Amino acid sequence: MGFLSCPLPCQSIKQDPYQLQHDQDHFRSDDSLSSNSSISSQLSLPSVPSLTPPVEKSPSATNHQCLATLKGHSSYVFSLALAGKHLFSGSSNSEIRLWDRDASSSSNQSLSRHNIVAKGYSTVKSIVVLGDKLFTAHQDHKIRVWKINDEPTPSHQESSTVYQTHLRCIATLPTVNDRCMKLFSAKNYVQVRRHKKCTWVHHVDTVSALALSRNGSLLYSVSWDRTFKVWRTSDFKCLESVWNAHDDAINAIVLSDEGYVYTGSADRKIKVWKKHEGNKKHSLVATLEKHKSAVNALAISTDGAVLYSGACDRSIIVWEKKDGGGGSDHMVVAGALRGHTKAILCLAVVSDLLCSGSADKTVRIWKGGIGKSYSCLAVFEGHRGPVKCLTASVDSKNAKDVTEYGTSYLIYSGSLDFDIKIWQIWVPNF
Repeated sequence: MGFLSCPLPCQSIKQDPYQLQHDQDHFRSDDSLSSNSSISSQLSLPSVPSLTPPVEKSPSATNHQCLATLKGHSSYVFSLALAGKHLFSGSSNSEIRLWDRDASSSSNQSLSRHNIVAKGYSTVKSIVVLGDKLFTAHQDHKIRVWKINDEPTPSHQESSTVYQTHLRCIATLPTVNDRCMKLFSAKNYVQVRRHKKCTWVHHVDTVSALALSRNGSLLYSVSWDRTFKVWRTSDFKCLESVWNAHDDAINAIVLSDEGYVYTGSADRKIKVWKKHEGNKKHSLVATLEKHKSAVNALAISTDGAVLYSGACDRSIIVWEKKDGGGGSDHMVVAGALRGHTKAILCLAVVSDLLCSGSADKTVRIWKGGIGKSYSCLAVFEGHRGPVKCLTASVDSKNAKDVTEYGTSYLIYSGSLDFDIKIWQIWVPNF
């Protein structure tokens, strides 16, 4: 590997049309939820020690570049998910688009106007993929299940077969069967507004995020209605609903392999949940309180020992699990990662790297060092609007370099500027 440092040819603009003081499509702001949530900058956390050095210097051997900009969306890009050779993206105008995850592929540009694989419902807030099924969370309070179909299409070359990917909606959650089974018993109804009740299987506000259990048997959803729900992926039945899990809109959820569920909310709290052996429902294990503004994003290390949380206070808090900690001291604050100048909107973990996207229009790549210290390996600049979603993977094309020299990673970022960018960073073995 021998990439040159990225020249980042993107131009800055004097007037920023994407400065959103109150992004109503990102946070709720009505009588039932806090009106303090916004992506505008708020004070950082002076009480939390910094894990990054005062003067940040990227290691000289760390190289990065922007490989491609995927254009085609005509509205905000809110969600991204990798699946095999493809990248799925969801936007605020209800489109789900399909891209070749290989940045060198010419099909991304030539087919950018023809890669819409689903459309017609509402803002796509989150996407997760399980085998040949795609689950999407929407602003219309629904979760939709799509079957991924690869159908052969005519090719100009007689000896080759070209496959076109399509999505077919096979279920909307809660399903009709789930709704009907709950209609006739008063115990299945919960109070959702002052004069309105609904069955517990329904989300009654935007479904903001989704997560899959390790074995893929369970789907977790969180919503601005302050609940999280558990669904069985085999038949899409709603198994559990934790009502009033938070005091405000829930924006993020991550799961650990040990069965812990972490939810982040506009109430500034992160809550830890677990279903203990023999119990049918999740119970609250711990409440993590350190942020002074809405928690927008969560990510967890591959071994489950470190939790990262990003909020409007511009800081990423690093939480470390205490040895044997399963009670109120489940995780403790190790420190904060600082560098972004506006709200943290999204986080992603790949291997031992943490990726963060912000309303300051940049993506930062972090790596833990000796002790509790962290280094900012790179700052990706080029988006013209806040970075709303991230996903990442090891660069399989350069896998031969992984063990001998270092590792190449591909980072995918979606923004409110309507664009998706594919970045590459090569990190040497220090």
